[in-house]
Amino acid sequence: MDWNRRQLLRGGVGAGALLLLAACSDRSGGPASGGTLRVGAVGTAARIERDPHANLSNDSDFLITALVYDALTVPGANPNVAPRLATTWESDAERKRWTFTLAAGATFHDGTPVTAEDVVWSLRRLRRVGGASKMPVAEADITADGPNRVVLTVPEPNTQLPLLVRLMTFTVKKDTTDFTQAIGTGPFRLESFQGGNARLVRNDRWHGPAPLLDAIEVTMFESATALGNAVLGGQIDLASNVGAIAGRTAEGRGDLRVVRRGNDTMLGVAMRTADGPFADPRVRAAIRLGVDRAALVNQVHSGYGTVADDILGTADPAYDRSIPQRGRDLERAKTLLRESNFDTGATYPLATKAEAPGEVESARVLATQLAEIGLRIEVQVQESTVFYDRTWLNAPLYTVSWGTNDSVLFYADKLLSGRSNRNETAFRDAEFDAATATALAARDDAEYARAIQTIQRIQYERGGYLVWGMADGIDIAAAKVKGLPELGGFARVQLERAWLE
Repeated sequence: MDWNRRQLLRGGVGAGALLLLAACSDRSGGPASGGTLRVGAVGTAARIERDPHANLSNDSDFLITALVYDALTVPGANPNVAPRLATTWESDAERKRWTFTLAAGATFHDGTPVTAEDVVWSLRRLRRVGGASKMPVAEADITADGPNRVVLTVPEPNTQLPLLVRLMTFTVKKDTTDFTQAIGTGPFRLESFQGGNARLVRNDRWHGPAPLLDAIEVTMFESATALGNAVLGGQIDLASNVGAIAGRTAEGRGDLRVVRRGNDTMLGVAMRTADGPFADPRVRAAIRLGVDRAALVNQVHSGYGTVADDILGTADPAYDRSIPQRGRDLERAKTLLRESNFDTGATYPLATKAEAPGEVESARVLATQLAEIGLRIEVQVQESTVFYDRTWLNAPLYTVSWGTNDSVLFYADKLLSGRSNRNETAFRDAEFDAATATALAARDDAEYARAIQTIQRIQYERGGYLVWGMADGIDIAAAKVKGLPELGGFARVQLERAWLE
């Protein structure tokens, strides 16, 4: 399918319908209706959260919420935004005023029609509870335009707004403050909830294509190890986001299959560009040339991943695959360090934290590899609170991790632009900022394509990140489970098309 930005900007139910048809076309024998899917996901009792607008740190809570409530949009493949509660969207010429049209006939689980007022109230509440990171539009700029249209207005042009409202913009009935009954609009209804575990049943009123499963039972597991053991032992049918170790164990078993969702998580290194030992772009180039990317993917991700090329947003349909893959060149790396008068006699701390799977291990492998070009690295493992209080945004060298890597422009704007308050590498580049602004305000496909190419070229040549590889998201499923999501990141919770053979 050849989708362009104009189709993304205007949106439309056609995208979701075609994605569904594409998913169904690969299914041998066709999908079957009925049955209960037993799903496991990681979560802890202390972090259980029923409020869809709060911080859903448990995978289990997020899975339940995403099936019970509808967001305006959800992740797609190409384009990377697909319809959900909003079936179409369009912007004004300046890309500041966005209008989202709600699905015709959408109702809450109790039969009450969904109105624009419900959506406006929900989005304003999300802004209050979750802040700008979850709702990028100010409360006063979220308004209704008739009974089924919602208008979001931003102060500066932003072509990415349909992407920014994916999955977090869950709609509830206006004035709802008690979420124990979980009255949503999603493809499944909450039948029961106890201690983080839930049983969801098919919502026959859902506005989208009818789900095939009768029910989904979600069980919370305290650790990925316990989750993996449960699917290996046949206690559940699907282990969601279980990780590479369990995936390797499940390989070769005829009763199980490993679902690899590419470009799921980036593990990399932020190198401070504004000052300090890594400010010289030649030093950063030497580090990039000094690493063995394939070895890192094999050791850190157990082979469940792909090498990357120091550009964020590898799953973006606009990712520039003409940029040559950077390989390892030890001699060139040593030469660059000499030319920059880099002090190879000193030892440089590499801060890390046990947050993403393999993050600490990646730091240790990097230290070993970079010793071969004369760069002495001391790995410092920090508690997350210390890391984010002292190290993040400040230290010369530290590991980072990001999920849902399907938008080059999202990361350019949020992590690399000069105006960003999350500029992890203290990157300041006038050409980069100009290209980012152009992409955010682009009025046609050609202008957008040129800007996105410039953004990627600058990251590749002189950016502050070492992006050595992308980890696959790993799910393990019983052989009978079909129609599972294959996109990385948050798309793992889109189980409404799953079915049992």
